[in-house]
Amino acid sequence: MLLLTPLCVLAATPITAVPTPPQIEAEAYILVDYRSGKILAEKEPNKRIDPASLTKMMTVYVFDHELQNGHFTLEDEIAVSENAWKTEGSRMFVPVNKKIKAKDLLRGIIIQSGNDATVALAEYVAGSEKAFTDVMNQYAQRLGMKDTHFANSTGIPDPEHYTTAHDLSILANALISQFPETYKIYSEKWFTFNGIKQPNRNRLLWREPYIDGIKTGHSSTAGYCLAASGQKDNMRLISVLVGAKSESDRTEQTLQLLRFGFRFFETHHLFQANTTLNEPRVWMGDRKKLALGINRDLYITIPQGQYKSLDAKMNIDKGLTAPINKGENHGKLIVKLGDELIAEMPLVALENVDKGTVWDRFSDYISLGFQKMLNSSTNEASTQGT
Repeated sequence: MLLLTPLCVLAATPITAVPTPPQIEAEAYILVDYRSGKILAEKEPNKRIDPASLTKMMTVYVFDHELQNGHFTLEDEIAVSENAWKTEGSRMFVPVNKKIKAKDLLRGIIIQSGNDATVALAEYVAGSEKAFTDVMNQYAQRLGMKDTHFANSTGIPDPEHYTTAHDLSILANALISQFPETYKIYSEKWFTFNGIKQPNRNRLLWREPYIDGIKTGHSSTAGYCLAASGQKDNMRLISVLVGAKSESDRTEQTLQLLRFGFRFFETHHLFQANTTLNEPRVWMGDRKKLALGINRDLYITIPQGQYKSLDAKMNIDKGLTAPINKGENHGKLIVKLGDELIAEMPLVALENVDKGTVWDRFSDYISLGFQKMLNSSTNEASTQGT
């Protein structure tokens, strides 16, 4: 953990020079740290794009919520409608009117990118693909995907079906953090169903051992797309690239982005949520000190070799007086690297402080009076000295 005092730079500490991010010809992309949210490289991250089969990330996310809420199980058997069976594009090759277990359809979506499996699952969850799409859009709004609208569950091109690289990175983060068991499926290289063995279309799974997801996409309007993630040295990165010219381009360009991030940056867990970082004096209360901390873990991403140059300080409100309610803001935690602001978070009360007894308040009133007199005398002496 980082100390709440300026850290001295050690002369022997190597500092890595950070080059400009790789120049990628794709239509849009973003490279972001999973834990800190720091954007390490980007190009047109908020440009409206066609997500193609990256759409299925949201389809799986919605189904995960249904599982979590107890509405379905992975052992449920789902009848494949003729509508799902006839869906164009990449396929799992599910037989019409046959019942398929939900866990198999899930792999058919994630690994094989089957449009037939996707529609079958959507119809099972919501009654129709259109109704399921409405749910997809609701979840997109809850996640803060402000520039996203889904028109179907598969990613088949539609004028009303769009998102951004930035929004897809938000979705990727949610997939990884909220449903880690399902996320493990994204790293599986093969899936065999109905006697047909198909590979995961994410070729990065064969290129680097630290890469464990996420999803590919392609259409005539979207080009070649790839959302990827990997973890190395306690650092996880997420990249989203859309509009590459070929399958090999999306693979190589995504690999360039991830290698750049892992080579030149590092992520640190500085402070834990709901842990006391300071205990300033509080007046007129039933206790003399107030526990202050942050309400979520603080991760920061910085250039490699610069950890010891970080400076973390706290600005705490003066004259804290009871009553104080848990969760109230009473200062700021500020982390800098040189003149650059790395992070700023509110310091919140970790407990309630009620009003003290009459004697407690009277005693503090006298103490405050003496303190004010002392401060006044000190300021007067300082003025006369100048």
